[in-house]
Amino acid sequence: MKKVILLTLFLTALACQKKETTKETNKEKTTVKDEHTFSKPDLAVVKHLDLDIKVDFATQTLSGKASWQIDNISKGNEIIFDENTLNITKVTLGDEEKETKFELGSEVEFHGKPLHITIEPNTTKVNIYYSTTKEAVALQWLTPQQTADKKKPFLFSQGESVWSRTWIPCQDSPGVRFTYNAKVTVPKDLMAVMSAVNPQKKNDTGIYTFKQDKAIPSYLMAIAVGDIQFQSIDNRTGVYAEPSVLKKAAWEFAELGKMVVAAEKLYGPYRWGRYDVLVLPPSFPYGGMENPNLTFLTPGVIAGDRSLTSLLAHELGHSWSGNLVTNATWDDIWLNEGFTTYVEHRIGEEIFGKKEADMQNVLTRADLEDNVAEYGKTNPDTRLKVSLTDRNPDDGINQIPYVKGYNFLKVIEQAAGREKFDTFIRNYFDAHAFQSITTEDFVAYLNENLIKGDKTLADKIKLDEWIYKPGIPSNITPAVSDDFTAIDAIQKNWRQTGVKGLNQKIKSTTEKEYFIDHLPKDITPKEMAELDAEFNFTKGGNFVIKRQWFVPSIRSHYTAANPAIEQFLIGISRTGSLMTLYKEMVKTPEGKIWAKQIFEKAKSGYHATTIQSVEGLLK
Repeated sequence: MKKVILLTLFLTALACQKKETTKETNKEKTTVKDEHTFSKPDLAVVKHLDLDIKVDFATQTLSGKASWQIDNISKGNEIIFDENTLNITKVTLGDEEKETKFELGSEVEFHGKPLHITIEPNTTKVNIYYSTTKEAVALQWLTPQQTADKKKPFLFSQGESVWSRTWIPCQDSPGVRFTYNAKVTVPKDLMAVMSAVNPQKKNDTGIYTFKQDKAIPSYLMAIAVGDIQFQSIDNRTGVYAEPSVLKKAAWEFAELGKMVVAAEKLYGPYRWGRYDVLVLPPSFPYGGMENPNLTFLTPGVIAGDRSLTSLLAHELGHSWSGNLVTNATWDDIWLNEGFTTYVEHRIGEEIFGKKEADMQNVLTRADLEDNVAEYGKTNPDTRLKVSLTDRNPDDGINQIPYVKGYNFLKVIEQAAGREKFDTFIRNYFDAHAFQSITTEDFVAYLNENLIKGDKTLADKIKLDEWIYKPGIPSNITPAVSDDFTAIDAIQKNWRQTGVKGLNQKIKSTTEKEYFIDHLPKDITPKEMAELDAEFNFTKGGNFVIKRQWFVPSIRSHYTAANPAIEQFLIGISRTGSLMTLYKEMVKTPEGKIWAKQIFEKAKSGYHATTIQSVEGLLK
């Protein structure tokens, strides 16, 4: 979900805040109004969900009952849920199922409608009978032809940011956490999995039960149904995938258990029980989604050489930053993605070594510089704390919170020292475990537990500049890689010395990515062909290499790559990667015509959010 959008700075959050004491910690916790939910959890809030649904591929609907245990804090006569395109048929109260009144409010773009339910002061349970519709953005229904095996249909959900309300009536805010149990009925030849404790074998009944006893926000509710099989990696990690993909995926992710151990060494125990991954069909719109217990992954990560498994480190990192400690509103998304990018790099350093970490650091720095240049260095879009009021909250999930957040944390690491900062982060995760916090909560914790009034340290960090001001602060840490320096030298000379033998000097995926990104802007189709013959980028590259290679291919009119570019754009639905290529294509009139032609062929396999992004670009 990496989009280029216009944000406006939001500095009035504190004005909306109020303090409350939590029973769990007996400490003051900051609550802030979430502009992207109709619910009023300070008055009546959900605590646990019992979900009983049936999956119908013929009608492409889910139907059943969502039973919510609630805390009617205000002892009032109403609780408000979020819903979007759902068909609500009946609402009852309590175990005795006493029918009650409900009413839908006015629709708001991207947000759906408020669901007002009449309750009593002592109500503790609300049962909502409903079904989804074909307009449910969160649900993607795939025909057999859209799957890897092309034999049976497939369903998966994608709830982030505010789309869970299109398949479950809920209080759809990252600041509201709940536990859940679920009973899911599916066709008997298929298996269901969720963001919970999962079955490892298909049963004969088509009925599957799930339990998530850790409180999670609604955007982490997830379901997938298909011809799915499981293969373990070690005693707490494993892979789910379609039969034809399973063995390849299990081999690719063989180091998954080591990654969990490396993360625990850095940031404390993994608290979710099992950590499994589900490889989805190509129409999944993102690289990965960190659903608790079961990360959803793009098949593009299966490169055949374990070269792209750093994506796993990112999604695993969310088990601490994001799932354990969550942004309270979408204005605070950097707390999820910036921290997780930092954790990803640290896990990668533990597994793959410092040289690889140095290269990744340079690439992330380049991403930051490129994105800030695209927005403009004075553009408020480039601040970490943003305002998405009256916006689609998906707009906030762009590259800035990832790469600027990461570089901010690198500055703190350098200023405080790695050992001290590691202790701080581990304590931060422990102190806020299973809580949702704001940027202001983080700032207060940082000042109290790391800076501690040390003006010299505060001046080195420049916290306000990083969080509340645009652009890239001057105290950003250096990013240097000896391996990339060697490639820079090659880049200066290969036009004179020729390309023969370069594939023996530039070997890893990261090195090739860097080399491609720094090809001369005036490279000719003839030179592209020579490089292609040496590296076999067009036909033999993995997902990342192909994506990077196709950018200069489009720019230089290297038409030999056109069939592969078209196949790439039709074969995946990973929004960020698609947009990278479509953006390059639309820079010329003939390229825009070509882009529209490919999009018409491809869009039936794209996710709804991907279609929305590409259509906006091609207008």
